[in-house]
Amino acid sequence: MKETQEYDVVIIGAGLSGICAAYHIQDKCPEKKYLILEARAGMGGTWDLFKYPGIRSDSDMYTLGFSFSPWKNPKAIADGPDILRYIKETARKFGIDQHIRFRHKVKRARWASEQQCWTLEVQNGESAEPIEIQGKFIISCCGYYNYEEGHSPKFPNSEQFQGTIIHPQKWDTSLDYTEKNVVIIGSGATAVTLVPEMAKKANSVTMLQRSPSYIMNLPSKDVVANGLRKVLPEKTAHAMVRWKNITIGNTFYKACRRWPDRMSKLLKRGVKKSLGEHYNEQHFSPKYDPWDQRVCLIPDNDLFDSIKSGKSKIVTDTIKEFTATGIALDSGEHLDADIIVTATGLKVQIFGGITVRIDEDEIASGDLTAYKGVMFSGVPNLAVALGYTNASWTLKCELNCQFVGNLLVHMREQGHQVCTPRFDTNKFQIEPLLDFDAGYIKRANSILPKQGSAEPWKVYQNYFKDTKALKNTSFEDEFLEYS
Repeated sequence: MKETQEYDVVIIGAGLSGICAAYHIQDKCPEKKYLILEARAGMGGTWDLFKYPGIRSDSDMYTLGFSFSPWKNPKAIADGPDILRYIKETARKFGIDQHIRFRHKVKRARWASEQQCWTLEVQNGESAEPIEIQGKFIISCCGYYNYEEGHSPKFPNSEQFQGTIIHPQKWDTSLDYTEKNVVIIGSGATAVTLVPEMAKKANSVTMLQRSPSYIMNLPSKDVVANGLRKVLPEKTAHAMVRWKNITIGNTFYKACRRWPDRMSKLLKRGVKKSLGEHYNEQHFSPKYDPWDQRVCLIPDNDLFDSIKSGKSKIVTDTIKEFTATGIALDSGEHLDADIIVTATGLKVQIFGGITVRIDEDEIASGDLTAYKGVMFSGVPNLAVALGYTNASWTLKCELNCQFVGNLLVHMREQGHQVCTPRFDTNKFQIEPLLDFDAGYIKRANSILPKQGSAEPWKVYQNYFKDTKALKNTSFEDEFLEYS
Protein backbone atom coordinates (compact mmCIF):
# COMPACT_ATOMS: atom_id res chain seq x y z
CA MET A 1 0.00 0.00 0.00
CA LYS A 2 1.14 3.58 -0.62
CA GLU A 3 1.88 5.83 2.32
CA THR A 4 0.07 9.13 1.78
CA GLN A 5 2.44 11.27 3.80
CA GLU A 6 5.43 12.70 1.96
CA TYR A 7 8.70 13.49 3.69
CA ASP A 8 11.07 16.31 2.88
CA VAL A 9 14.09 14.12 3.64
CA VAL A 10 14.41 10.35 3.95
CA ILE A 11 17.60 9.00 5.50
CA ILE A 12 18.42 5.36 4.79
CA GLY A 13 20.33 3.73 7.64
CA ALA A 14 20.54 4.42 11.38
CA GLY A 15 24.25 3.87 12.00
CA LEU A 16 26.83 6.52 12.82
CA SER A 17 26.30 8.37 9.54
CA GLY A 18 22.50 8.12 9.66
CA ILE A 19 22.32 9.65 13.14
CA CYS A 20 24.82 12.28 12.00
CA ALA A 21 22.68 13.14 8.96
CA ALA A 22 19.56 13.44 11.08
CA TYR A 23 21.24 15.80 13.53
CA HIS A 24 22.41 18.19 10.82
CA ILE A 25 19.08 18.12 8.98
CA GLN A 26 17.07 19.02 12.08
CA ASP A 27 19.73 21.53 13.18
CA LYS A 28 19.92 23.43 9.89
CA CYS A 29 16.43 22.74 8.55
CA PRO A 30 14.10 22.37 11.56
CA GLU A 31 11.11 22.92 9.29
CA LYS A 32 11.90 19.79 7.27
CA LYS A 33 9.97 16.63 8.00
CA TYR A 34 12.40 13.72 7.93
CA LEU A 35 12.35 9.96 8.42
CA ILE A 36 15.07 7.36 9.02
CA LEU A 37 14.54 3.90 7.56
CA GLU A 38 16.61 1.15 9.18
CA ALA A 39 16.57 -2.41 7.84
CA ARG A 40 17.71 -3.94 11.12
CA ALA A 41 15.83 -4.18 14.40
CA GLY A 42 18.16 -1.73 16.15
CA MET A 43 20.25 1.34 15.42
CA GLY A 44 24.03 1.37 15.31
CA GLY A 45 24.85 -0.11 11.92
CA THR A 46 28.25 -1.82 12.09
CA TRP A 47 28.28 -1.62 15.87
CA ASP A 48 24.93 -3.39 16.15
CA LEU A 49 25.78 -5.99 13.49
CA PHE A 50 29.20 -7.25 14.53
CA LYS A 51 29.32 -9.42 17.66
CA TYR A 52 32.73 -11.05 17.39
CA PRO A 53 35.00 -11.09 20.47
CA GLY A 54 36.87 -7.88 21.24
CA ILE A 55 35.21 -5.75 18.56
CA ARG A 56 36.43 -2.16 18.91
CA SER A 57 37.12 0.99 16.98
CA ASP A 58 40.14 1.07 14.66
CA SER A 59 40.57 4.82 15.19
CA ASP A 60 40.11 7.18 18.12
CA MET A 61 36.59 8.06 19.22
CA TYR A 62 37.24 11.81 19.26
CA THR A 63 37.30 11.64 15.46
CA LEU A 64 35.13 8.56 14.92
CA GLY A 65 32.48 10.13 17.14
CA PHE A 66 30.36 13.18 16.36
CA SER A 67 31.59 16.78 16.65
CA PHE A 68 28.28 17.75 18.29
CA SER A 69 28.21 14.97 20.90
CA PRO A 70 31.38 14.79 23.06
CA TRP A 71 32.90 11.38 23.71
CA LYS A 72 33.02 11.01 27.51
CA ASN A 73 34.52 7.56 27.95
CA PRO A 74 38.18 7.67 29.13
CA LYS A 75 39.07 5.03 26.49
CA ALA A 76 39.78 6.66 23.14
CA ILE A 77 40.07 3.27 21.39
CA ALA A 78 36.68 2.02 22.43
CA ASP A 79 34.94 -1.34 22.68
CA GLY A 80 32.02 -2.05 20.37
CA PRO A 81 29.33 -2.06 23.10
CA ASP A 82 30.51 1.36 24.32
CA ILE A 83 30.31 2.77 20.80
CA LEU A 84 26.80 1.36 20.34
CA ARG A 85 25.77 2.88 23.66
CA TYR A 86 27.18 6.25 22.55
CA ILE A 87 25.20 6.15 19.29
CA LYS A 88 21.96 5.33 21.10
CA GLU A 89 22.53 8.00 23.76
CA THR A 90 23.21 10.61 21.09
CA ALA A 91 20.07 9.67 19.16
CA ARG A 92 18.01 9.86 22.34
CA LYS A 93 19.58 13.14 23.49
CA PHE A 94 18.60 14.96 20.29
CA GLY A 95 15.26 13.22 19.77
CA ILE A 96 16.50 11.49 16.64
CA ASP A 97 15.34 8.07 17.84
CA GLN A 98 11.73 9.26 17.48
CA HIS A 99 12.20 9.50 13.71
CA ILE A 100 13.45 5.94 13.10
CA ARG A 101 11.41 3.09 11.66
CA PHE A 102 13.16 -0.19 12.35
CA ARG A 103 12.94 -3.32 10.21
CA HIS A 104 12.12 -1.19 7.19
CA LYS A 105 14.38 -2.31 4.36
CA VAL A 106 14.48 -0.18 1.21
CA LYS A 107 14.43 -2.43 -1.86
CA ARG A 108 14.03 0.07 -4.69
CA ALA A 109 14.17 3.83 -5.18
CA ARG A 110 12.68 5.61 -8.19
CA TRP A 111 12.93 9.30 -9.04
CA ALA A 112 9.91 10.67 -10.91
CA SER A 113 10.88 13.79 -12.84
CA GLU A 114 7.28 14.90 -13.26
CA GLN A 115 6.47 14.73 -9.53
CA GLN A 116 10.01 15.82 -8.51
CA CYS A 117 10.32 13.27 -5.72
CA TRP A 118 11.66 9.85 -4.86
CA THR A 119 9.41 6.87 -4.24
CA LEU A 120 10.93 4.17 -2.07
CA GLU A 121 9.65 0.62 -2.12
CA VAL A 122 10.13 -0.60 1.43
CA GLN A 123 9.82 -4.08 2.92
CA ASN A 124 8.24 -3.80 6.35
CA GLY A 125 9.77 -6.61 8.38
CA GLU A 126 7.11 -6.38 11.07
CA SER A 127 4.15 -7.00 8.81
CA ALA A 128 5.98 -8.41 5.76
CA GLU A 129 3.87 -5.95 3.80
CA PRO A 130 5.57 -3.81 1.12
CA ILE A 131 4.90 -0.09 1.45
CA GLU A 132 5.84 3.02 -0.53
CA ILE A 133 7.35 6.10 1.06
CA GLN A 134 7.90 9.33 -0.82
CA GLY A 135 10.74 11.73 -0.13
CA LYS A 136 11.85 14.93 -1.84
CA PHE A 137 15.49 14.36 -0.91
CA ILE A 138 17.28 11.10 -0.07
CA ILE A 139 20.45 10.63 1.98
CA SER A 140 21.96 7.17 1.71
CA CYS A 141 23.72 6.29 4.98
CA CYS A 142 23.97 2.56 4.30
CA GLY A 143 27.74 2.32 4.59
CA TYR A 144 29.77 0.62 1.90
CA TYR A 145 29.53 -3.10 2.54
CA ASN A 146 27.00 -5.89 2.28
CA TYR A 147 25.36 -6.49 5.67
CA GLU A 148 24.05 -9.88 4.56
CA GLU A 149 27.40 -11.53 3.93
CA GLY A 150 31.13 -10.87 4.04
CA HIS A 151 33.81 -11.88 1.56
CA SER A 152 34.25 -15.64 1.88
CA PRO A 153 36.69 -17.16 -0.63
CA LYS A 154 36.43 -20.86 -1.40
CA PHE A 155 39.14 -22.90 0.30
CA PRO A 156 40.11 -26.32 -1.12
CA ASN A 157 38.41 -29.21 0.69
CA SER A 158 36.84 -26.95 3.33
CA GLU A 159 34.00 -29.45 3.62
CA GLN A 160 36.47 -31.99 5.06
CA PHE A 161 37.10 -29.91 8.18
CA GLN A 162 35.30 -31.48 11.16
CA GLY A 163 35.41 -28.42 13.39
CA THR A 164 33.63 -25.07 13.18
CA ILE A 165 34.17 -22.52 10.39
CA ILE A 166 32.84 -19.04 11.13
CA HIS A 167 33.05 -15.60 9.52
CA PRO A 168 33.27 -12.62 11.93
CA GLN A 169 30.32 -10.93 10.24
CA LYS A 170 28.14 -13.95 11.10
CA TRP A 171 29.50 -14.54 14.59
CA ASP A 172 27.60 -16.97 16.80
CA THR A 173 27.76 -15.53 20.32
CA SER A 174 27.10 -18.99 21.78
CA LEU A 175 30.32 -20.36 20.26
CA ASP A 176 32.53 -21.67 23.07
CA TYR A 177 36.22 -21.48 22.19
CA THR A 178 37.50 -22.20 25.70
CA GLU A 179 40.62 -24.41 25.53
CA LYS A 180 40.16 -24.79 21.77
CA ASN A 181 42.80 -24.46 19.06
CA VAL A 182 41.81 -21.52 16.86
CA VAL A 183 43.15 -20.49 13.45
CA ILE A 184 42.20 -17.03 12.22
CA ILE A 185 42.68 -16.50 8.47
CA GLY A 186 43.45 -12.86 7.76
CA SER A 187 45.78 -10.00 8.58
CA GLY A 188 43.54 -6.94 8.74
CA ALA A 189 41.86 -5.00 11.53
CA THR A 190 39.41 -7.79 12.39
CA ALA A 191 42.12 -10.44 12.65
CA VAL A 192 44.43 -8.37 14.87
CA THR A 193 41.44 -7.62 17.10
CA LEU A 194 40.33 -11.24 17.39
CA VAL A 195 43.71 -12.78 18.17
CA PRO A 196 44.45 -11.29 21.61
CA GLU A 197 40.81 -11.47 22.70
CA MET A 198 40.27 -15.12 21.78
CA ALA A 199 43.68 -16.04 23.23
CA LYS A 200 42.36 -15.15 26.68
CA LYS A 201 40.21 -18.32 26.65
CA ALA A 202 41.52 -20.49 23.84
CA ASN A 203 44.27 -23.06 24.16
CA SER A 204 46.08 -21.48 21.21
CA VAL A 205 45.34 -18.88 18.54
CA THR A 206 47.18 -18.72 15.21
CA MET A 207 46.81 -15.80 12.84
CA LEU A 208 47.39 -17.23 9.36
CA GLN A 209 48.21 -14.50 6.87
CA ARG A 210 49.04 -14.69 3.20
CA SER A 211 50.90 -11.39 3.48
CA PRO A 212 51.53 -9.05 6.44
CA SER A 213 49.90 -5.70 7.24
CA TYR A 214 51.40 -2.65 8.86
CA ILE A 215 50.58 -2.60 12.55
CA MET A 216 50.89 0.34 14.92
CA ASN A 217 50.38 0.41 18.68
CA LEU A 218 48.60 3.27 20.46
CA PRO A 219 47.47 3.68 24.06
CA SER A 220 43.74 3.02 24.47
CA LYS A 221 43.43 6.13 26.63
CA ASP A 222 44.26 9.62 25.40
CA VAL A 223 46.15 11.24 28.28
CA VAL A 224 45.80 14.72 26.81
CA ALA A 225 42.05 14.30 26.34
CA ASN A 226 41.46 13.00 29.85
CA GLY A 227 43.59 15.82 31.27
CA LEU A 228 41.80 18.56 29.33
CA ARG A 229 38.38 17.26 30.38
CA LYS A 230 39.33 17.90 34.01
CA VAL A 231 40.05 21.61 33.48
CA LEU A 232 37.96 22.69 30.49
CA PRO A 233 34.27 22.59 29.58
CA GLU A 234 33.32 19.29 27.98
CA LYS A 235 32.62 20.68 24.48
CA THR A 236 35.80 22.75 24.44
CA ALA A 237 37.98 19.83 25.50
CA HIS A 238 36.30 17.54 22.94
CA ALA A 239 36.83 20.05 20.10
CA MET A 240 40.48 20.60 21.00
CA VAL A 241 41.27 16.88 21.16
CA ARG A 242 39.34 16.25 17.97
CA TRP A 243 41.44 18.80 16.06
CA LYS A 244 44.63 17.48 17.67
CA ASN A 245 43.90 13.96 16.51
CA ILE A 246 42.78 15.06 13.04
CA THR A 247 46.03 16.97 12.61
CA ILE A 248 48.21 14.11 13.88
CA GLY A 249 46.40 11.58 11.70
CA ASN A 250 46.63 13.75 8.59
CA THR A 251 50.32 14.47 9.21
CA PHE A 252 51.08 10.78 9.69
CA TYR A 253 49.27 9.86 6.48
CA LYS A 254 51.07 12.54 4.44
CA ALA A 255 54.42 11.43 5.87
CA CYS A 256 53.69 7.84 4.84
CA ARG A 257 52.89 8.91 1.29
CA ARG A 258 55.86 11.27 0.97
CA TRP A 259 58.51 9.09 2.64
CA PRO A 260 57.19 5.51 2.35
CA ASP A 261 60.56 3.80 2.93
CA ARG A 262 61.34 5.86 5.99
CA MET A 263 57.88 5.43 7.50
CA SER A 264 57.89 1.70 6.72
CA LYS A 265 61.12 1.33 8.69
CA LEU A 266 59.65 3.41 11.53
CA LEU A 267 56.54 1.21 11.79
CA LYS A 268 58.57 -2.00 11.68
CA ARG A 269 60.95 -0.62 14.32
CA GLY A 270 57.96 0.02 16.59
CA VAL A 271 56.80 -3.59 16.23
CA LYS A 272 60.32 -4.91 16.81
CA LYS A 273 60.69 -2.83 19.97
CA SER A 274 57.37 -4.16 21.31
CA LEU A 275 58.06 -7.83 20.50
CA GLY A 276 61.76 -7.99 21.31
CA GLU A 277 63.11 -11.53 20.84
CA HIS A 278 59.70 -12.67 19.55
CA TYR A 279 60.00 -10.43 16.48
CA ASN A 280 60.13 -12.19 13.11
CA GLU A 281 60.77 -9.96 10.09
CA GLN A 282 58.76 -12.26 7.82
CA HIS A 283 55.50 -11.61 9.66
CA PHE A 284 55.74 -7.81 9.75
CA SER A 285 57.15 -6.85 6.35
CA PRO A 286 54.28 -5.93 4.00
CA LYS A 287 54.87 -5.98 0.24
CA TYR A 288 53.29 -2.54 -0.13
CA ASP A 289 53.93 0.98 1.16
CA PRO A 290 52.23 2.32 4.31
CA TRP A 291 48.67 3.45 3.58
CA ASP A 292 48.48 1.70 0.23
CA GLN A 293 46.24 -0.29 2.54
CA ARG A 294 44.92 0.74 5.92
CA VAL A 295 47.39 0.62 8.83
CA CYS A 296 46.10 -1.69 11.58
CA LEU A 297 45.81 -0.06 14.97
CA ILE A 298 46.17 -2.08 18.18
CA PRO A 299 45.62 -0.65 21.67
CA ASP A 300 48.04 -1.07 24.57
CA ASN A 301 50.21 -3.63 22.74
CA ASP A 302 47.49 -6.27 23.20
CA LEU A 303 48.44 -8.30 20.11
CA PHE A 304 52.16 -8.17 20.87
CA ASP A 305 51.65 -9.07 24.52
CA SER A 306 49.56 -12.06 23.45
CA ILE A 307 52.33 -13.26 21.13
CA LYS A 308 54.97 -12.84 23.84
CA SER A 309 52.85 -14.83 26.28
CA GLY A 310 52.93 -17.82 23.94
CA LYS A 311 49.12 -17.95 23.71
CA SER A 312 49.11 -16.78 20.09
CA LYS A 313 51.37 -16.71 17.06
CA ILE A 314 51.51 -15.49 13.47
CA VAL A 315 52.14 -17.75 10.50
CA THR A 316 52.82 -16.26 7.06
CA ASP A 317 52.03 -18.88 4.42
CA THR A 318 49.46 -19.91 1.84
CA ILE A 319 46.75 -22.53 2.18
CA LYS A 320 47.08 -25.81 0.31
CA GLU A 321 43.84 -27.30 1.61
CA PHE A 322 41.65 -27.83 4.62
CA THR A 323 41.91 -31.19 6.36
CA ALA A 324 39.68 -32.95 8.88
CA THR A 325 41.73 -31.49 11.74
CA GLY A 326 42.89 -28.13 10.45
CA ILE A 327 44.76 -26.50 7.55
CA ALA A 328 47.60 -27.88 5.42
CA LEU A 329 49.94 -25.16 4.18
CA ASP A 330 51.94 -25.00 0.97
CA SER A 331 55.14 -25.04 3.04
CA GLY A 332 54.24 -28.49 4.33
CA GLU A 333 53.25 -27.31 7.81
CA HIS A 334 49.90 -28.31 9.28
CA LEU A 335 47.91 -26.06 11.62
CA ASP A 336 45.69 -28.03 14.01
CA ALA A 337 42.37 -26.36 14.63
CA ASP A 338 39.06 -26.91 16.35
CA ILE A 339 37.74 -23.57 15.07
CA ILE A 340 38.67 -21.68 11.89
CA VAL A 341 37.73 -18.01 11.69
CA THR A 342 37.67 -16.62 8.15
CA ALA A 343 38.49 -12.95 8.74
CA THR A 344 38.79 -12.56 4.99
CA GLY A 345 37.17 -9.17 4.57
CA LEU A 346 34.08 -7.36 3.44
CA LYS A 347 31.92 -7.44 0.34
CA VAL A 348 31.39 -3.90 -0.94
CA GLN A 349 28.04 -2.68 -2.20
CA ILE A 350 26.75 0.79 -3.02
CA PHE A 351 23.44 2.28 -1.79
CA GLY A 352 22.95 -0.72 0.50
CA GLY A 353 22.06 -2.92 -2.46
CA ILE A 354 19.08 -0.72 -3.38
CA THR A 355 18.00 -0.67 -7.03
CA VAL A 356 17.95 2.98 -8.11
CA ARG A 357 16.00 4.29 -11.09
CA ILE A 358 15.56 7.71 -12.63
CA ASP A 359 12.16 7.55 -14.25
CA GLU A 360 12.38 4.23 -16.13
CA ASP A 361 16.16 3.98 -16.36
CA GLU A 362 18.09 1.93 -13.82
CA ILE A 363 21.41 3.49 -12.88
CA ALA A 364 24.62 1.50 -12.52
CA SER A 365 26.74 2.75 -9.62
CA GLY A 366 29.94 2.09 -11.57
CA ASP A 367 28.87 4.60 -14.23
CA LEU A 368 28.35 7.47 -11.77
CA THR A 369 30.76 10.33 -11.14
CA ALA A 370 30.95 11.75 -7.63
CA TYR A 371 30.43 15.47 -7.01
CA LYS A 372 32.60 16.41 -4.00
CA GLY A 373 32.12 12.86 -2.78
CA VAL A 374 28.53 13.73 -1.78
CA MET A 375 26.23 13.62 -4.83
CA PHE A 376 26.39 12.06 -8.30
CA SER A 377 26.23 13.43 -11.79
CA GLY A 378 22.79 13.11 -13.30
CA VAL A 379 21.14 11.94 -10.07
CA PRO A 380 18.78 14.54 -8.57
CA ASN A 381 18.23 15.13 -4.84
CA LEU A 382 20.32 12.20 -3.68
CA ALA A 383 23.37 12.33 -1.42
CA VAL A 384 25.54 9.74 0.28
CA ALA A 385 27.42 9.75 3.57
CA LEU A 386 30.63 7.83 2.94
CA GLY A 387 33.78 8.14 5.00
CA TYR A 388 37.53 8.10 4.62
CA THR A 389 39.79 5.16 3.88
CA ASN A 390 42.75 6.87 5.58
CA ALA A 391 41.11 8.42 8.66
CA SER A 392 38.05 8.05 10.88
CA TRP A 393 34.98 7.18 8.83
CA THR A 394 32.72 9.72 10.49
CA LEU A 395 34.90 12.74 9.69
CA LYS A 396 33.95 12.71 6.01
CA CYS A 397 30.40 11.53 6.71
CA GLU A 398 29.78 14.56 8.92
CA LEU A 399 31.17 16.96 6.31
CA ASN A 400 28.83 15.39 3.74
CA CYS A 401 25.85 15.74 6.09
CA GLN A 402 26.67 19.39 6.83
CA PHE A 403 26.93 20.02 3.09
CA VAL A 404 23.48 18.53 2.49
CA GLY A 405 21.96 20.59 5.30
CA ASN A 406 23.43 23.79 3.88
CA LEU A 407 22.36 22.82 0.36
CA LEU A 408 18.77 22.36 1.53
CA VAL A 409 18.87 25.79 3.18
CA HIS A 410 20.14 27.31 -0.09
CA MET A 411 17.44 25.55 -2.11
CA ARG A 412 14.73 26.81 0.26
CA GLU A 413 16.01 30.39 0.13
CA GLN A 414 16.22 30.35 -3.66
CA GLY A 415 12.93 28.54 -4.19
CA HIS A 416 14.52 25.47 -5.77
CA GLN A 417 12.96 22.03 -5.56
CA VAL A 418 15.59 19.96 -7.35
CA CYS A 419 19.40 19.92 -7.44
CA THR A 420 21.26 17.77 -9.96
CA PRO A 421 25.05 17.74 -10.43
CA ARG A 422 26.17 17.66 -14.08
CA PHE A 423 29.58 16.30 -15.09
CA ASP A 424 31.29 17.88 -18.11
CA THR A 425 33.31 15.28 -20.03
CA ASN A 426 34.91 18.06 -22.09
CA LYS A 427 36.50 19.65 -19.03
CA PHE A 428 37.44 16.66 -16.88
CA GLN A 429 38.98 13.23 -17.17
CA ILE A 430 37.35 10.32 -15.36
CA GLU A 431 39.47 8.51 -12.76
CA PRO A 432 38.96 5.66 -10.26
CA LEU A 433 37.27 6.84 -7.08
CA LEU A 434 39.91 5.55 -4.64
CA ASP A 435 43.68 5.28 -4.81
CA PHE A 436 43.63 2.38 -2.37
CA ASP A 437 45.06 -1.11 -2.73
CA ALA A 438 42.93 -3.00 -0.21
CA GLY A 439 41.44 -6.26 -1.45
CA TYR A 440 37.84 -5.30 -0.75
CA ILE A 441 38.29 -2.13 -2.84
CA LYS A 442 39.95 -3.91 -5.76
CA ARG A 443 37.19 -6.52 -5.78
CA ALA A 444 34.60 -3.73 -6.06
CA ASN A 445 36.19 -1.60 -8.79
CA SER A 446 33.42 -2.39 -11.27
CA ILE A 447 30.64 -1.11 -8.99
CA LEU A 448 32.43 1.85 -7.39
CA PRO A 449 31.52 5.30 -8.76
CA LYS A 450 34.25 7.33 -10.45
CA GLN A 451 35.76 10.74 -9.72
CA GLY A 452 36.86 13.61 -11.96
CA SER A 453 40.36 14.90 -12.54
CA ALA A 454 39.83 18.23 -10.72
CA GLU A 455 37.49 20.05 -8.34
CA PRO A 456 34.60 19.80 -7.68
CA TRP A 457 34.67 16.24 -9.00
CA LYS A 458 37.90 15.26 -7.25
CA VAL A 459 37.43 13.19 -4.09
CA TYR A 460 40.20 14.11 -1.66
CA GLN A 461 41.11 11.82 1.23
CA ASN A 462 42.00 14.94 3.20
CA TYR A 463 39.87 16.45 5.96
CA PHE A 464 41.35 19.94 5.62
CA LYS A 465 40.73 20.13 1.87
CA ASP A 466 37.26 18.67 2.30
CA THR A 467 36.41 21.16 5.05
CA LYS A 468 37.14 23.97 2.61
CA ALA A 469 35.28 22.26 -0.23
CA LEU A 470 32.20 21.22 1.75
CA LYS A 471 31.74 23.61 4.68
CA ASN A 472 32.95 26.84 3.08
CA THR A 473 31.44 26.47 -0.34
CA SER A 474 29.20 28.37 -2.71
CA PHE A 475 26.17 26.54 -3.99
CA GLU A 476 26.06 28.73 -7.10
CA ASP A 477 28.23 26.23 -8.92
CA GLU A 478 28.19 25.88 -12.71
CA PHE A 479 28.01 22.10 -12.22
CA LEU A 480 24.90 22.21 -10.06
CA GLU A 481 21.65 22.39 -12.00
CA TYR A 482 18.59 23.68 -10.11
CA SER A 483 14.95 23.56 -11.03
